[in-house]
Amino acid sequence: MERISVGGGALRIEWPTVALILLCYLAWLAIGLLVWPDWPVLALGGLGVVLALQSSLMHEASHGHPTRSARLNEALVGLPVGLVWPYRRFKSIHLRHHADDRLTDPFDDPESYYQALWQHEELPRAMKMVLRLNNTMLGRMLINPWLGSVGFIISDMRAIAAGDRVIRKAWLLHGAGLAVVLPVVAYGFGMPVWLYVVGPVWLGQALISVRTFAEHQWSERPDGRTIIVERSPLSLLFLNNNLHLVHHKMPNVSWYRLPALFRERREEWIRMNGGYVFPNYLALFGAFAFKAKEPVAHPVLRRAPEPHRAYRPRVRTRGVGGLSGTAPVPAKPPKD
Repeated sequence: MERISVGGGALRIEWPTVALILLCYLAWLAIGLLVWPDWPVLALGGLGVVLALQSSLMHEASHGHPTRSARLNEALVGLPVGLVWPYRRFKSIHLRHHADDRLTDPFDDPESYYQALWQHEELPRAMKMVLRLNNTMLGRMLINPWLGSVGFIISDMRAIAAGDRVIRKAWLLHGAGLAVVLPVVAYGFGMPVWLYVVGPVWLGQALISVRTFAEHQWSERPDGRTIIVERSPLSLLFLNNNLHLVHHKMPNVSWYRLPALFRERREEWIRMNGGYVFPNYLALFGAFAFKAKEPVAHPVLRRAPEPHRAYRPRVRTRGVGGLSGTAPVPAKPPKD
């Protein structure tokens, strides 16, 4: 990490992350321009991997990397090559998710896959079946890119129709980015946009679903709700978020520091989350490819929340599109 003077102050720059961002976008262009014309199947797969990496980089930027400037971070990762998620919406939703004592709560955790029992019982039988399939690992990879994306877009369009200016601005900026990305895909790459959607976009979200599938489970103890996947060839693609408990306890730590922090206190981390540990994603797939890991109905929450119940995490500062920090990062992981 290096600091350079900007306007009389110091701007932290994390060069490994900057290099990865540049590599990601250059790979997107190179595959589309050079590989797609001659090896289309290889290009579709390669673009899917690139879009998954860009999603991981959006996550990294939402936590204040690779610089302390929210606007600069947005500029670095905000080009929407994955089409679906406006960066500012991703950031706002994800940082609300980092209230660890509300993890998995379907009302307070915007990334929860659980539903309250009363909410689930009101659904049609066919939708209940879809959600059960979505709680298998194979279902999460195949179904959730469509289910989650459509649900998110409908929800945001309703919010915009109701007058939410913040969400509207996020989508206007996203639209400006799409005005760059879509012509490059259609005319620069010469790839039909529909194929880009059902190929790289779907594959990229499916790859990210490998990571998000089991990141959280219900536990009486907040630390027991977050997984550790110790090793995986996908670690770089996920920017070491397989060590998800370490990230949740130290959310402002850069991705390339997480493995060393885990190794230094491996037994302590495992004790902290009550042994919610898998050796790799292959073990997860073997156990839950066709079997739901969790019920759709939340194991505890059975009735509607009280008005104004939603939790708000502690805020250090605000940045573009969301909270730029949550609780202060501990110098060492706390012991149970």
